[in-house]
Amino acid sequence: MFISRHTRLGDAVLRGRLWEFYRRAYADNPLLPFSEIVTRPEFDEILLNSTNRVWVVWEDNQPIVMTLIATDITTTRWLNADYFRRYHTERMRKGLVHYVMWVVVDAAVAIRGANIALAKEALAVEARDGALLVFDLPEAKQTADDGGAAELMLRMGQMVGDVELVPLAAQRYYALDFTRARSGIARDDGDTMKDAMGTPAT
Repeated sequence: MFISRHTRLGDAVLRGRLWEFYRRAYADNPLLPFSEIVTRPEFDEILLNSTNRVWVVWEDNQPIVMTLIATDITTTRWLNADYFRRYHTERMRKGLVHYVMWVVVDAAVAIRGANIALAKEALAVEARDGALLVFDLPEAKQTADDGGAAELMLRMGQMVGDVELVPLAAQRYYALDFTRARSGIARDDGDTMKDAMGTPAT
């Protein structure tokens, strides 16, 4: 097992291999209702961006874990840079708000050791920078405010330096299911509003 680090990954063949890994292990994952999926052109653009750090764990010449950390969050579409300019002004001014854009894991490989090895290398660089490293987690990995994958990230960060876990925000996904409305079972708007206000519908 070995770890490679890349910035502005110009090798098209290697980008293609990493794209196939990303697509197979992450973008085609049917287990979650959402994902930070990118298209192939976006993937290439992200890996060619010199402000992004790409880390890959290899085993038998195959990628088994890949993470990408954006060191300029204004180039991502997933974080609101104005929020960090307001609440972490000095860090933003110095370019020290970084973002874990993705972590891709081969589900068929036992990767506990690989994760720890990658964390030690990647997080050591973030610690040397003094970065505010932002990451987000699906509810499946973070079911409560405490514990979960956030606690694991904190422990991995503690392996390389003095670090604090800072909660930023939580987000849940919902859906309005109009199946009954389509089948003609829906009630009129007046009844629905009365029910919502605690008034018996007439």
